[in-house]
Amino acid sequence: MTQKELATEIGRTASWVSQVERGVLPVNRLDVLGLVADALGVPVQDLHPDGPDSTEAVKAVVAAAEPNDLVQARLLISGHPALDVVLALRVQHAVPDLVQLSSAVEDIWALAHGDRFAELSTVLGRNLPRLERATRTAMPEDRPDAYALLARAYQALAAAFVRQNEADAAWVAADRSISAAEQSGRALDVFAGIFRLAHAFVRLKRYDQAEHAAQSAVNALSRHVEEAEQSASEALSLLGSLHLVLALVYARSENRPAARQETEHARRVAGQLGEDRNDFNLEFGPTNVEIQAVSVAVDLGDAGEALEVGEALDASALSIERQARLAMDLGRAHAQLRQVGDAVRHFLHAEELAPEMVQSHIAARAAIYDLMLVVGRSAPPELAELARRADAMS
Repeated sequence: MTQKELATEIGRTASWVSQVERGVLPVNRLDVLGLVADALGVPVQDLHPDGPDSTEAVKAVVAAAEPNDLVQARLLISGHPALDVVLALRVQHAVPDLVQLSSAVEDIWALAHGDRFAELSTVLGRNLPRLERATRTAMPEDRPDAYALLARAYQALAAAFVRQNEADAAWVAADRSISAAEQSGRALDVFAGIFRLAHAFVRLKRYDQAEHAAQSAVNALSRHVEEAEQSASEALSLLGSLHLVLALVYARSENRPAARQETEHARRVAGQLGEDRNDFNLEFGPTNVEIQAVSVAVDLGDAGEALEVGEALDASALSIERQARLAMDLGRAHAQLRQVGDAVRHFLHAEELAPEMVQSHIAARAAIYDLMLVVGRSAPPELAELARRADAMS
């Protein structure tokens, strides 16, 4: 492989590869070592004698890495993703394997739903450049499918960035997903991208922008649902999810009536849908509406209502991310009531399901910090250790 070919394969620059080869730039991070070893088809130990002796070992170590490990993913969206194609339009490129790329996108979403962000960053580093090139090199009749896969990958990246407090990067990823979705000709995928964009605005505390994005989408989609017969379930999933975004926006803005009204809108849409689905990886349905209702109630300070709704829920059929979110919000509700033991129990359960979520979620860390202030030096060991792991001691 040439330096340029390897750089393209791993989503880096030829200059970066050159510096690594010459020993100017050391590579010690296991996720990057794993990425390069994968591209070269060699064990990690061939690149680093002290490294793990298998790709699975690398994945295990990477999965246990510090939270917010999306540095490589940020680099992927920092600039144009397929400059080699732009500068060499007449060069023959291999026909992209869309079946293989579709499988890769499924893996990307599985990692995103599992809050396995370090692995996600590595897998994206390998596949996002391939997806970008596929949209430009596929046969004309296959390009809509390639764009649809690219849109889904960027949606997953936007969701991961939001959950890791990388909202500015989430904005970029969501915007790219919307552009790719429009190129695919699949209108509903555009709305899925707007859902991700609105969540990025919420995390940035740009509530006016979040409201504008979500409400304009709700207005257009409501008319579509009234008129359309095909894809009705997918459209309902999107419509209900956008109502939940608005409920979150109003809860964070302390607009109690509007937050409750949007939650009720989402409940009605879920009732029309009649089941839990995973259209566009939204996991929308009756169960997820109630999970979000718990979150809204906690944000509004209605801990008793949150516990009444949340303790009765069975979220076992949903993703690890949704289960962990419910446990975390129940922990926050108990913390508001100063019920230390119950709060710690739920936080530990959330941490067991998705360690990176508890360790990076601002509201969860704030709740743990508040508990430490309440109990002071008499804090049980489980709470003290939890606060240390979540960096909520100061």
